[in-house]
Amino acid sequence: MKNIQNAQSTLVNDTCNDCGSYADIGAVIDEHDRQLIVNFSGAEAQAESELLREKVQARFDNVSVELISVDSGIISLTIDFAFSAEKMIFQLENSI
Repeated sequence: MKNIQNAQSTLVNDTCNDCGSYADIGAVIDEHDRQLIVNFSGAEAQAESELLREKVQARFDNVSVELISVDSGIISLTIDFAFSAEKMIFQLENSI
């Protein structure tokens, strides 16, 4: 552990003895980053976008969802979450 700490920049505040990592959660999650836009294309675009809309509405209570058909067969799904953490959780759960 000492070698890891000695090799780090003085700007790093490494306080984890188990993993050797530290991050300020404010550097990872921006409280205003609550909108997720996912574009779908292809023959199954409509079905895939509706499935994702159903998933997010079932998972979170205060979520706003808008489906827009863009030219060239592209469907844009815009999801507005109440909290940025919800957006991150949804992305991780659905590999987005």
